[in-house]
Amino acid sequence: MYFKDENKMWIATGTAPVCMIPKMINRHGLITGATGTGKTVSVKVLTETLSEMGIPVFFSDVKGDVSGLCKAGEANKNVDERVKSMNIPDFSYNAYPTRFFDIFGKKGIPVRVMISDMGPVLLSRILGLSETQTGVLQIIFKIADEKGMLLLDLKDLQSMVQYAGENAKEFSVNYGMISTQSVSIIQRSLLNLASSGGDIFFGEPAIDLSDWIACDETGRGYINLLDCVTLIQNPLLYSTFLLWMLSALYEMLPEAGDLEKPKMVFFFDEAHLLFNDAPKALVQKIEQVARLIRSKGVGVYFITQTPSDIPDTVLSQLGNKIQHALRAYTPKDQKAVKAAATSFRANPAFNTETVLGELATGEVLISLLDEKGAPQMVERAFMLPPRSFLGMAEGELVNQITQSCPLYKKYGEAIDRESAYEILQKEKQQAGTQIQKAHTKPQAKSTTARTTTRKTGTVNKTVSTVLSSAGRQIGRELVRGLLGTMKK
Repeated sequence: MYFKDENKMWIATGTAPVCMIPKMINRHGLITGATGTGKTVSVKVLTETLSEMGIPVFFSDVKGDVSGLCKAGEANKNVDERVKSMNIPDFSYNAYPTRFFDIFGKKGIPVRVMISDMGPVLLSRILGLSETQTGVLQIIFKIADEKGMLLLDLKDLQSMVQYAGENAKEFSVNYGMISTQSVSIIQRSLLNLASSGGDIFFGEPAIDLSDWIACDETGRGYINLLDCVTLIQNPLLYSTFLLWMLSALYEMLPEAGDLEKPKMVFFFDEAHLLFNDAPKALVQKIEQVARLIRSKGVGVYFITQTPSDIPDTVLSQLGNKIQHALRAYTPKDQKAVKAAATSFRANPAFNTETVLGELATGEVLISLLDEKGAPQMVERAFMLPPRSFLGMAEGELVNQITQSCPLYKKYGEAIDRESAYEILQKEKQQAGTQIQKAHTKPQAKSTTARTTTRKTGTVNKTVSTVLSSAGRQIGRELVRGLLGTMKK
């Protein structure tokens, strides 16, 4: 560990060592700066130090350039100079316990989420639905939840949407209007989602986030890297998945109060995507989750270019701030620099706004919370050098680590158990068989047309009746939390 004091976490050096207080890590944080100013290296230093303290980490790897955490660094002139200038004792290059994940299953352990777990609010954001269409999707989830029917994958939801549309008149009486137009738009959006990878992402075995809260045999926290190089090409899916993780963790974890160190720390790169075009109501819920999740022992750190990328209501929840250089080339840039400078507690030794444009690569303006939770005066400092490999790990090494991980056996192969799709198909067939038997007796010619027109409606009513019974057998009504995600 960089610092031998368990009550401090040395991460940078200015006129003196700059340390984070472990029990203040769950007060969240912000890492900002222009492209190429050293944000990735700063995150690696934080991640390595957290791991050494026995704190598991999650990191969304958007550029694919932090996989080197899994192997020891190599002798480097710039690193050696920084080690000497900072007088870092016993410095050595180290590899860290790293686990790789990938929604598409190509560069890590597959990550899947059940449709029922995601919920209608976040799913509507992925699908780009209007407020009216979102309301219809919420009704469809409500019907499924009340029947205790889990929607595991996209075909489950597609079949449930079709079922709700066919029985719209009946359901509209109790739940509200289900228009044919909204049903059609939702179905088209689901088809688009399936073609962009949703058919892989949604399903089972679904990821259990508690698996990420773990340490290796030496007591170091696991670093869970989600490869987002492909995922980031669908910004809505990327950002909504991260929101789901926060909400699911909040619902899953018990209240922990003030811990000496957090249970886990999350780093979200390209954090502005979480809030781009997000409705005001959703931003309010994100702020609520960010505010409340710290009591569950979880720290959340957003990585983006400027503080203005984060809504003020969320920004106010971020106590630890690391600011890399900002370049003021345009009036908009100048405004961003000024806003970033004013977010710090001023230091009389220098002008914060001026220094922001002067910082070298790896140099930061940093303000952390003290033992009482108050922001310290901003300091000008250099981040410590990372001990792991600077760059990407070889694909062969990543595959080797992935396939030897016990979690690969748990999540490697997709499964498809009986769920809404299979139940609906089976009950439709049974209803059709019952109706066919009921009409095997000869009928007068004049009644044939009338019987035919009633057939579809009778099938739907029969399916609805059987489903109500099936729902009672499956279990109790499913309950949802702050962002509409499933409560376990």
